[in-house]
Amino acid sequence: MNVLSREAPILGVLLAGGGSRRMGGGDKCLRDLGGRTILERIVTRVAPQVDRLILNANGDSARFVRFGLPVVPDSLPGQAGPLAGVLTGLEWARDHVPGCDWVASFASDAPFVPENLVAQLSAAIAESGAEMACAASGGRVHPVFGLWPVRLAADLRRAVAGEGVRKVDFWTSHYHMATVEFPVVELDPFFNVNRPDDLAAAGRLLPKY
Repeated sequence: MNVLSREAPILGVLLAGGGSRRMGGGDKCLRDLGGRTILERIVTRVAPQVDRLILNANGDSARFVRFGLPVVPDSLPGQAGPLAGVLTGLEWARDHVPGCDWVASFASDAPFVPENLVAQLSAAIAESGAEMACAASGGRVHPVFGLWPVRLAADLRRAVAGEGVRKVDFWTSHYHMATVEFPVVELDPFFNVNRPDDLAAAGRLLPKY
């Protein structure tokens, strides 16, 4: 059975490597939401859940300097999608965070991400003996909100770089993954901002959450 010790550090990686085409380009995580950027709201929620936090983003890192986070580009070229971001987090943890066995990944466009996400994923792994865990809500699985073992970094690199794997659920299907269902009360906690209409909807939801 896998046991997660909270004495060992957990690295958090915010995935911001996408092109944001549906938002009209640019970094959607830097869009204003109620006077704060989406990214600032997410950092406030996830930073207390991990021991160290990095931002996975490509291009000029200067645009993120105000957040005070290490900005780490994809360790694989070619915009390989969220799996490249997870791989980047695993390899960065292996190389820069001694004793780190687990990496928590978060999408950078979900301003209402649960503040107990990592605790719930950790508990699910410990209780089920799973190799990894991800979140779900409203009948949908959200694999980019996951907890991943650093020991699988080489396996993931082989899958993405050597086999051309791009879909998260295809890769995770080869392992025992625990899925943790989060309740949808007034809103889905994994509501993400993909389009201008979503940004407007998130603004209307802010007073309720």
